[in-house]
Amino acid sequence: MGTSRAQYHLRQVCVYLDLHPLNKPEVFANAFAGGFTADGDLTDERIAGLITEQMQALANWTLKHKA
Repeated sequence: MGTSRAQYHLRQVCVYLDLHPLNKPEVFANAFAGGFTADGDLTDERIAGLITEQMQALANWTLKHKA
């Protein structure tokens, strides 16, 4: 969670600038908790599922904000 404060601050900046970030679902993955191989490949099925949900939300968000 080393970047969580920076990410929170970035969200505050986005609100101020009236930007439209994808807020949910959030995905937090700890590289030191065994969810990745030594080569950086994801092995944690729970995190993979969260990433899949986030990508679907991004697709929906894109359609919603399409100009």
